[in-house]
Amino acid sequence: MKDKTKLLLFTGSYATAEESGVQVFAFDGEAGGTLERLATAEGVTNPTFVNVDPSGLKLYAIGEKPNGEGGKEGEVVTFAIDPETGKLAELQRIQTMPSAGKGQTTTCNINRDAGNEHLVVCSYHGGSVGLITLDKKGLPVALADTAVHTGQGALPGQDRPHPHSAIYSPDGRYLFVSDLGLDLIRSYRINKETETFEAVGDTKLQDGAGPRHFVFHPDGKSAYVINELNSTVTSFLYDAAAGTLQTAVTLSTLPEGYPADSNSCAEITFSKDGRYLYGSNRGHDSIVVYAVDPLTAGLTLVEHVSTRGGHPRHFTVTPDGAYLIVANRDGNNLVVFALEPASGRLSFTGHTAELSKPVCVMPAVFPA
Repeated sequence: MKDKTKLLLFTGSYATAEESGVQVFAFDGEAGGTLERLATAEGVTNPTFVNVDPSGLKLYAIGEKPNGEGGKEGEVVTFAIDPETGKLAELQRIQTMPSAGKGQTTTCNINRDAGNEHLVVCSYHGGSVGLITLDKKGLPVALADTAVHTGQGALPGQDRPHPHSAIYSPDGRYLFVSDLGLDLIRSYRINKETETFEAVGDTKLQDGAGPRHFVFHPDGKSAYVINELNSTVTSFLYDAAAGTLQTAVTLSTLPEGYPADSNSCAEITFSKDGRYLYGSNRGHDSIVVYAVDPLTAGLTLVEHVSTRGGHPRHFTVTPDGAYLIVANRDGNNLVVFALEPASGRLSFTGHTAELSKPVCVMPAVFPA
């Protein structure tokens, strides 16, 4: 007999420090995908991305604060999670990316390694990536190193680097940073002795693509990036030994005839079994679904599904693979879709939750 578990969803949003920027929902798949708000946390400005450590019962949220000189800088706020009630208790907050003068080094993404040794944050506006050490209790200690990107891309909005996400390879040996401003994915190793980034190489995308979020296939042999600016997905074959990407195909995320300049892309993720790939369109306000050939990294369009809300900034597939949950920033809602494993298709469950400007939704499983 299996031990009972519960699935909690943790959301981040655009919010003032006085608002409930972080929220916790209980998700019930057996009831058809219902959402119940359990708890909220205030006191953090724009906690737009979160990382959950269910085994350590911790939530890490990025935030921003004034630097005292007219600029803004990033911080990480750590919360203890009560899995029974969903309540969050703030444990600590530390500065992550210091800024000088009127500079802005606020962060847009946070990730954690499997060994629970480091957090990695990306500063879109600061053009840099930060490495933060964790102590044995899982609390952030300090910013250990910063990788500063330089250069510019092809479009006016790409006048400087814009790192948007940092994703570890399945074996944890490499870190892949999607830079929307430079139209490339830069790979790093983390030297654990010196606590520093070591650049390995760059994978170039099409000019004006704007790579944003990146994901590995569950089998670890291919990888995929969603390109914000030209509304495409690019796939790669992955050489795990060398840590290199070989470009396979690039496909539009939009229906034929829909203007790409009226859309931008955001999140990308897989079905649990890796047979289907999902991406979000902001403007067309849809989830695009592709069937995946894992041997070639080939993609075949399956369907486009309305997200029933504006600007789907982020979404997640539940750990059991049965549901997909969308965070619509301008729709001010979470929307639950049933995911049909055999076809990959999505159907609206009728279940939603209202919340202000959600931009991130992260699931985690806890003992019931």
